[in-house]
Amino acid sequence: MVTMARRPARTSRPARSAPRPTAGPTAGPTAGPSGCPCGLPGPYDACCGRFHRDEAVAPTAERLMRSRYSAFVLGEAEYLLRTWHPRTRPARLDLDPGMRWTGLEVLATEDGTAFHATGVVEFRASYRGGALHERSRFERVDGAWTYVDGDFPRA
Repeated sequence: MVTMARRPARTSRPARSAPRPTAGPTAGPTAGPSGCPCGLPGPYDACCGRFHRDEAVAPTAERLMRSRYSAFVLGEAEYLLRTWHPRTRPARLDLDPGMRWTGLEVLATEDGTAFHATGVVEFRASYRGGALHERSRFERVDGAWTYVDGDFPRA
């Protein structure tokens, strides 16, 4: 099974603003003309595709998380490594070609906007046979959002 990321959790974190619930589940297993795998409206090319092609950077931690989910769906390992924080980035990433991601639900966000240096996104990514529930941490590096690590809350 491929997970979004499995890294040891930090033992202490600075205080954060209260989590902001998001507007309901969003899902989309494949890129196609009807929408992006990340679940936002609009075609993949205009949504996560531009981040994957390095034509733009994700403006928020949530958009980076969504683009990383789309990268897992589409097998874009290079993008996943490129958007991983240098401090926690693995040397390589082997994705399971048999993994079938089936949907994404953003549960909450904390910080992670243009006005922040860090952010947290809690989400549930469904796959054939189960779901991954993660609270991911993000930090800016040279102005761009990067994935640091995540915790796996108990259900």
